[in-house]
Amino acid sequence: MPIRFLSRLTAPERSERTNLHLGMALSLVAGALNAGGFLAVGQYTSHMTGIVSSVADNLALAKGTAILAGLGSLLAFILGAATTAILVNRARRHEWANLYSAPLALEAFLLLTFGVVAAVGSRLAMPTGVLVFLTVALLCYVMGLQNALITKISNAEIRTTHVTGLVTDVGISIGRAIYQRGNRFDLDDETVLGQRQRFRTQVSLIGCFFAGGVMGAFGFKYVGYPMVIPLAAVLATIALAPRFRSVD
Repeated sequence: MPIRFLSRLTAPERSERTNLHLGMALSLVAGALNAGGFLAVGQYTSHMTGIVSSVADNLALAKGTAILAGLGSLLAFILGAATTAILVNRARRHEWANLYSAPLALEAFLLLTFGVVAAVGSRLAMPTGVLVFLTVALLCYVMGLQNALITKISNAEIRTTHVTGLVTDVGISIGRAIYQRGNRFDLDDETVLGQRQRFRTQVSLIGCFFAGGVMGAFGFKYVGYPMVIPLAAVLATIALAPRFRSVD
């Protein structure tokens, strides 16, 4: 049963339920990487709004190195999203049974790479600026990879690294509910159930991102870079589950 359940998370046949389950898992990972990455290198990597703003600020302050670092992070995120598009389209063209396994497997591999690069870099006394840039670029790439994956899977209905959009959706849902109740809208049961389901989805994703953030922050604080190992294991398990479905 667990293998069958995990296999459905990356299958071409989608449902709101499987999209939500995969979105929750990826939100947990994204929150852990974002918060843990901040403790590791002092910079959040999941949202490009802050990075683009920092490029603008550093441009005004004439900080050339910081500008290049910000542009590098932005490019890494874009390349991650582009990689997901290439992998998924290739899988679709070759009619693979599980279209979305490859990006997850790649993300798992890159997380392990992140742990190795960070650990080795610190032991070899790699220049701090170089280590920080490599770490931020790698995490931004992973975030772009992941966000593009869930965006393609859910037809842009779910984001796992963009909490601003989720919080906005929660506010819209609350405002709609207040307006409808205040004006005594007579809505059919299907519409009411749909609105409640969307609200639960939005809150669930935010909750998973927050829970991942707490886990990542404590993990990086007390364990350090090996904290990425269980995160990579989660992604690898989902990605490889279809290969073991026959033995379930």
